[in-house]
Amino acid sequence: MLAAILLTVAIALEVTSSALLPKAQGFTNVPWTITVMAGYAAAIWLLTVIVKTVPVSVAYAIWAGAGTALVAVVGYLFLGESLGWVKALSLAMIVAGVVGLNLTGAH
Repeated sequence: MLAAILLTVAIALEVTSSALLPKAQGFTNVPWTITVMAGYAAAIWLLTVIVKTVPVSVAYAIWAGAGTALVAVVGYLFLGESLGWVKALSLAMIVAGVVGLNLTGAH
């Protein structure tokens, strides 16, 4: 249970940091660059804690899949990015894969 909570926090930090990348302006805006780098560092640190109890293949697959899907949703909702049917279907397949991994009981 704790690992699931930590993984959720790690994914949220990674998604937030990714969404803030445009504000870092190619790492020329120092305050935003520090914010983005701190978010990524905290997310990676949490991932290292999580893989003590969850197989790395499962933890990373959930991290990558959920992170990819959430960044796409955040991009659509808050950053003005497009979301066509192919992108939406692809995101649904990513979510289905993450759910499938969780249903296997591998974690």
